Formats: sequence, structure tokens, C-alpha cells
Amino acid sequence: MEQKEPLRIIKNLCVFCGSSNGNNEIYHDAVVTLAQAMAQRSINLVYGGGGRGLMGIMAATLRDTPVSVTGIIPTKLYDMVKHIAHDEDELLIVSDMHEHKAIMYARSDAFIALPGGIGTLEEVMEALTWLQLGYHNKPVGLLNTNGYYDKLLEFLNHAVASGFLQQTLLETLIVTADASRLLEELSTAALILPLKIEQ
Repeated sequence: MEQKEPLRIIKNLCVFCGSSNGNNEIYHDAVVTLAQAMAQRSINLVYGGGGRGLMGIMAATLRDTPVSVTGIIPTKLYDMVKHIAHDEDELLIVSDMHEHKAIMYARSDAFIALPGGIGTLEEVMEALTWLQLGYHNKPVGLLNTNGYYDKLLEFLNHAVASGFLQQTLLETLIVTADASRLLEELSTAALILPLKIEQ
């Protein structure tokens, strides 16, 4: 099979994921596997900070590796979790969620979502929206562990069929349950131009 030439360097990866552990050990294992794959590729982590749930597992797994961990957390959330041990090399405490996301997006070369709740979903959908509008030109992916995002993908395809989402945007979303493959596909994703908004 012909080897794809990397089109971009993923040095800093923004990971959205749950501040809870979920109720299946497979989610824990997937986070550890992703973190190990990132360390092997010298990919630094940019994430929401906090040290809880899957986010905390990700940071803790990377703690004794050569890569860096940057947490970016709003003051209100930090006040709720400041008693929890943190594994970041750098922790930025910012004023609100808007600044939180703006800095995360600016510091990252790509974005992925692991299983998580409404906060995770909101963040990855906003990253996809910013891509659509041309605010960034960075790949967005889902680590679809245990089929977690199958229903979301079903909805997004329904949105395409209903005329509310462009197929070309949906096709930019990289989806796989394999952590190494996801990182590889992020690095070989073609450059993406802003999509045309139909009049």
C-alpha cells in the first residue's frame, strides 16, 4: 500500500473529553492508548485542565513522558477542582469559556473528541463550525471508542439529508476507533478551504 506523505505537522493536539470516567473500562483504556500514541509521536496535549475523569487520566498518563501538557481552564471551573492534583506542565486560568476555547484553538494544530458529555460535544462541534467558516484550517476528528459517537454520526448524516449540513464538511470529520490511525489521519489530512455558504 502506498504510504501517504504527511501534509501537516501535528505538534500540539487539542483533546476534548469527559470530566467523568464513564461506566465502561474501555473508555479509560482508550484514553491511555491515545496518550501513549501521542507520546510516541512527540505530540503535546492541549486540554481543558481540571484533573478529573478522562481528562485527568490523559494528563496523568503523559506526566512522565517527554511531551508537555497544557491545561486551559476558566476561573469558575478551576475554583471547583483546585483541590484535585494536577498533572499539567502549564495551567492557564482564564476568565471564561470564550477565552478558554479561543486559546485552546489558537495553541493547537488539530482537534479530537473522545467520549464525553455536552461540554465535549459543544467544543468539538464548535471546532467543526469554525472550520466551516474559515476561522481555522485544522483537522477535526472523533475517537469513536465503543461506537460512542455512532448516534451523533447518524444525526449528522440526517442533517445532510435534510439539507442543513454540507456533505463536504461532514467528509472532513475524521472518525475511527483506533488511536494510532486517528493521529496518522490527522497528519495526512488534506488542507481544507473554507466552505462556500449557499445564498
